[in-house]
Amino acid sequence: MKKDMGLTLIEKIWQEHEIINRDDGNSLIYIDRIFLHERTGSIALKNLEYANRTVRNPSHVFCTMDHIVDTFPGRGDETLMPSGKEFIISTRLSAKKTGINFFDLGDPNQGIVHVVSPEQGIALPGVTLVCPDSHTCTVGGLGALGWGIGSSECEHALSTSTLIIKKPKMMKVIFDGTLPIGVTAKDLILHLIQKFGAAGGAGYAVEFSGPVVENLEIEARLTLCNMAVEFGAWTGIVAPDAKTFEYIAKRPFAPQGLAYDKALVHWENLRSDKDAQFDEILTIDCETMTPFVTWGTSPQHAIPIDKSIPDPARETDSSSQKSMQRALQYMDLSPGTKMKDITIDAAFIGSCTNSRLSDLRAASAVLKDRKIASGVKAICVPGSSRVKLEAEEEGLDQIFKAAGFEWRESGCSMCFFAGGESFGEKQRVITTTNRNFENRQGKRTRSHLASPATVAASAVSGKLNDAKSLENG
Repeated sequence: MKKDMGLTLIEKIWQEHEIINRDDGNSLIYIDRIFLHERTGSIALKNLEYANRTVRNPSHVFCTMDHIVDTFPGRGDETLMPSGKEFIISTRLSAKKTGINFFDLGDPNQGIVHVVSPEQGIALPGVTLVCPDSHTCTVGGLGALGWGIGSSECEHALSTSTLIIKKPKMMKVIFDGTLPIGVTAKDLILHLIQKFGAAGGAGYAVEFSGPVVENLEIEARLTLCNMAVEFGAWTGIVAPDAKTFEYIAKRPFAPQGLAYDKALVHWENLRSDKDAQFDEILTIDCETMTPFVTWGTSPQHAIPIDKSIPDPARETDSSSQKSMQRALQYMDLSPGTKMKDITIDAAFIGSCTNSRLSDLRAASAVLKDRKIASGVKAICVPGSSRVKLEAEEEGLDQIFKAAGFEWRESGCSMCFFAGGESFGEKQRVITTTNRNFENRQGKRTRSHLASPATVAASAVSGKLNDAKSLENG
């Protein structure tokens, strides 16, 4: 650890959890929470069983059904994914055998892992949380230190409550100024990735800060941290504050009573010292920012929605030029095309990035008293069963349905062709998900990443569009 200088937030959490600092530069870190899902979790649990090893602390391990399960109303164990049913049954049996916390189909607490963990108070400020899923960094929005791991690492964590890992470099990203009306956390992270590249955060743990981040609500901070991995970062985090503590209070797995009061004393000190040293500091002025949308096959292929597709010929870097050309070919788009002239076939609201209650509220506000354009297939998948219930209690489901959206059960769904369902070959989709890679949402499907409000506005327009332009039009 650094001497004679302050510590970053991540260094403080690291220091609290470091058991051994090894000579090879790696550390043995204590892991507070482990989260699993039926796609990778079942494999880890089965491998432990085959090796005749046990889960060290079952009460600190959680598992949900989200990746493979269908999201169609009335769903059961059957799924469109080949062998999906076997994964589901295997996970259920292993969870029962090991005694871990399990959110099965039909459980009111079931949902997407990175939605459930904050929602249930499993992710807390200062805890270490791992999951065999790359978007575990989402929980950084609560001030937790979370990161994705592989299957073998997961087995080690399950059986020992520890992991061997090398401490990353520290980066601070400052979002400065005031966020314009209509601009969201999704736009912030897309702008960051576009400006500094999809590998801009490689080798770093990123602390998001600045007045814009401080003014974000907790669910927006979760969105911001969710896509830290798309920036190439090991993880992302936001210092906990009064908003965080209010969000956590009375969550099912959060400390209660005197335990909460004691925890709060600790949480209030979880922030970077004024003299903390970062290896890299980036600053983004948000004053003139507008809604962003992607045009290509990487989150870094993002531009303001009122702009036109860039020309690869203007790129000086040959590899970037080739990447852009390939992306344009795959997306069937041409340089100079205005983003708002691009017609869509489908719209998707869901995923661990943007499927929380605030996301559904933002989209429904755009959809209210409107209909989606003819020929557009639109689907909304709440991030958890609890989010779905709360949305229905507010009548949001009726707004989505009246507009022409399908209203689904919770799960990953169309985020990555998870349950075997797709939008169809060569369909162009505006989506709230976190990745727009080739074939991500189906064979040759062309995905455009955007915020929930932008997805809703585009679904109504039948073309890429933002909520403000829809209102003015």
